[in-house]
Amino acid sequence: MAADSVPSHFDLFELPVSFDIDIDKLDTRYRELQRSLHPDRFVNAADRERLQSVQQATQVNEAYRTLKDPLLRGRYLLQLGGYVFDDEHSTTSDIEFLMEQMELRESLAGVRESDDAFATLGAIMDRITTDLDGFEARLAKQLAAGSDAAAAADTLVKMQFFRKLQEEAVEIEVELEDEMA
Repeated sequence: MAADSVPSHFDLFELPVSFDIDIDKLDTRYRELQRSLHPDRFVNAADRERLQSVQQATQVNEAYRTLKDPLLRGRYLLQLGGYVFDDEHSTTSDIEFLMEQMELRESLAGVRESDDAFATLGAIMDRITTDLDGFEARLAKQLAAGSDAAAAADTLVKMQFFRKLQEEAVEIEVELEDEMA
């Protein structure tokens, strides 16, 4: 890994540029890179080498985090292809999808009032996971087919909506568990 060139995340982990990656190979390669870049290996090295090691370790960590997460991996692939995201104005115009989001948010808000909050929350979390998995599969197909980057970006936006819902559901679950303790 030369200091003056920055390999793609895929090159760094010796993986093909694809949405569908071998997660086991990613994990194995990550551990190998972590061992080779560990600060203990550079204790007696020159300042420049230590700095290089830290920079490379940072790059490896960022690349691993990106490739491990389907949402970040999809976004990275689109960016590699030249797609420019406008995060400030990024949303979907799919009215049906937005209505579904509102319904799910209302369902989450009403969890505490249900007779069995954990069962209600569990059902909502299952639905969120199923929908998120469906969007991930759609994104994989869109990226493999090299279809319209804007359509793939819209799928990513929808995945982000579901990821936020998932995080909110987990927060509610933790709160409910704390209340039970």
